[in-house]
Amino acid sequence: MTREFVVFDDANAVAAATADRVIAAGKEAIGRRGRFFVALTGGSTPLMVCPLLVIPPRVSALDWSKVEFFFGDERAVPSRHPESNYNLARTAFLDYLPGVRPGQVHRMIGEAADLDAACRAYESLIARTVGAPHGAISSFDLIWLGMGPDGHTASLFPDTAALGERGRWVVPNWVPKLDAWRMTMTYPLLNAAREVNFVVTGADKAPAVAAVRDGTGDLPAAQIDAQRTLWFIDQAAAGEAAQDATPPGDAANRAASA
Repeated sequence: MTREFVVFDDANAVAAATADRVIAAGKEAIGRRGRFFVALTGGSTPLMVCPLLVIPPRVSALDWSKVEFFFGDERAVPSRHPESNYNLARTAFLDYLPGVRPGQVHRMIGEAADLDAACRAYESLIARTVGAPHGAISSFDLIWLGMGPDGHTASLFPDTAALGERGRWVVPNWVPKLDAWRMTMTYPLLNAAREVNFVVTGADKAPAVAAVRDGTGDLPAAQIDAQRTLWFIDQAAAGEAAQDATPPGDAANRAASA
């Protein structure tokens, strides 16, 4: 398992590198197994990256008809709600991809009356679609994550019950600071991924990034250690550690194409 931090000059460069990595990972997965299983993130990250994936040259660089889209977390709201992660992905990305059929997009049912039952149904959907040989945990080809200033990722917030989950793959999670329920993938599923890409920009994230890099805290994002974990960050998020991080150049090219 590897964790690599790649620092770029600004958020635009981060977005471009992330988009290139999505395409490269998709090509690799389709070439090897005929399908690309990816879990999308919510928050502000898609607004940076998705516009780059729906225009040339990237939009024609991947066979989108062979991609299965899932979500790492969701708010407890209907699918067309402005705060829905699915709705954000749909309006910024999914509706513009050629060849994508509705059956390829697997949303979390945030409006379900019974969120626990909806999470269990999502687990079953993942097992059937991505595969879970001999009862093993399903392995996504790529899980795309962001991180908040408090170190949360997906909807794994500090001091919430989902942090302690070691059996379930998807659970409802009450977040007191938001006074709201969320649905979220858990550590077992996230860490089983072939690759996780963190996309983090902004000076407000610098303390959390430093804690993850140094291993000095127990932030939720610091617990993600997939088969390969890439952190795409800008100079502002890198903070004082920017000089010690992997420079963009050759390392970024390897990250985008490996």
